[in-house]
Amino acid sequence: MASTSVSRIVPASPDKVWSLIGGFDALPDWLPYIPESTALEGGRVRRLKNPEGEVIIERLVDFNETERQYSYAILQAPFPVNGYVSTLRVHAVPGRDDVAEIQWSGRFNLDNATEQEVVDLFTGIYADGLDALHATLAG
Repeated sequence: MASTSVSRIVPASPDKVWSLIGGFDALPDWLPYIPESTALEGGRVRRLKNPEGEVIIERLVDFNETERQYSYAILQAPFPVNGYVSTLRVHAVPGRDDVAEIQWSGRFNLDNATEQEVVDLFTGIYADGLDALHATLAG
């Protein structure tokens, strides 16, 4: 199983960040790669579309409001992986209430791709997403 993780410090309190990204159906609010999300099965599944119109279906597998984190599994996607599970977390920064650390991590099995190709793919998605989140919050 391969994995990757990206973290960023963003210019907002953990509560403010969580209020923006903590909803499982909130990706279009901050992630340019996902302009469309439809909640299914009472909000436990999201059907996403990327800018190319490709469909990604993900299931919420863990949600913790107190710890400001959720995990999800990919059910269907145009990515060369299987067994994908990812976690998005918002951490407080000790001694600071005006910034937060966001960590986006994932683990997955390879499916007709090299580990480096898939790690680079998801590292890029996470980094670009957290950069976009930073820009939104700095806005």
